[in-house]
Amino acid sequence: MPATVADLAAAMEAIAPTRFAAQWDNVGLIVGDPACSVDGVLLTIDCTLAAVNEAKASGCGAIVSYHPPLFEAVKRLSAGSPAYEAVRAGIAVYSPHTALDVAAGGTNDVLADALGMTMRAPLRGVEQCHDAHYKLVTFVPAEHVEAVSRAMFQAGAGRIGRYSFCSFRAQGTGTFFGEEGANPVVGRPGRLEEAAEVRLETVVPVASAEAVVHALRSAHPYEEPAFDLVVLASPPSQRGFGRKGTVDRIRLRALVERIKAALETPHVLVAGDLDREVTSAAVCAGSGSEMVGDAIRARVDLLLTGELRHHDALRALEAGMAVVCTRHSTSERAALGALRRRLAERLPNVTFACSREDREPFAFA
Repeated sequence: MPATVADLAAAMEAIAPTRFAAQWDNVGLIVGDPACSVDGVLLTIDCTLAAVNEAKASGCGAIVSYHPPLFEAVKRLSAGSPAYEAVRAGIAVYSPHTALDVAAGGTNDVLADALGMTMRAPLRGVEQCHDAHYKLVTFVPAEHVEAVSRAMFQAGAGRIGRYSFCSFRAQGTGTFFGEEGANPVVGRPGRLEEAAEVRLETVVPVASAEAVVHALRSAHPYEEPAFDLVVLASPPSQRGFGRKGTVDRIRLRALVERIKAALETPHVLVAGDLDREVTSAAVCAGSGSEMVGDAIRARVDLLLTGELRHHDALRALEAGMAVVCTRHSTSERAALGALRRRLAERLPNVTFACSREDREPFAFA
């Protein structure tokens, strides 16, 4: 049975789960029909017009492009643009981008391998704001529990991983005193009342909280239903952006040669004393400017990245940290070979190839 674009997307999701991508990113299936069959896939850093033409010429039904070809809101899609030409040729495009940066064995681990880094850990923990949850607790008369819980579930509550309609229920007694103007469903105003109630607990994604609370209020029989929204801390995770760790004691000059050999680049930019010794390092594939502070706080000797703003390089030097910049996509391209091998293991009936047209836009003159 031939593989489909959906199979490719599932394999990529297993390797680099999109839920761990940066919130600002645009990852996953960008172009294409999940039901279409695919027997050849081209891997590239950038989905350029040259890469689309290469995929067409080689009969590939899909492209895995590390950088998404569509990133911000698109108001026009005209002939000659890579995304338009991919659609016209029936070629699907899948982009992992920061999901592959976070993933084990992804861009940052391949960059760490170039240093020979050991004892590695994320340089910055993954931001899971889009995965953040509240625990919602409310108190409902037993005969209304099903209606209230159903309304909240339909609004987005109660999902944990692959399970839905999740809740906890316990019997108890509620008390209240209805003041002047109150209209209680149970008892009368002006006296202390007791009511048999069920404590109903469930989880609510932060993004769905407003809708779930509205559903609770609409379905609950009480005039003023009591409820709590408790922020849940994310469990500790070894996932994150960048990597930090140790390297065997080595002079920066020799380590630079190791980096150039591993990434197959003839030159790199270096800020720092080439004769200094390095025993710890951090890496950040692509642009590392936003991670300079993390690397400084980690007290590493070296930051290896693709590119850095001028003032961030000065900041690193003032903090006593050396910097090596390889150029942006050079820091990412070595990961394509590792990704190709992992995809081939998951989809043995599909041919995977790294693009011959994919290259750094900047060259050394």
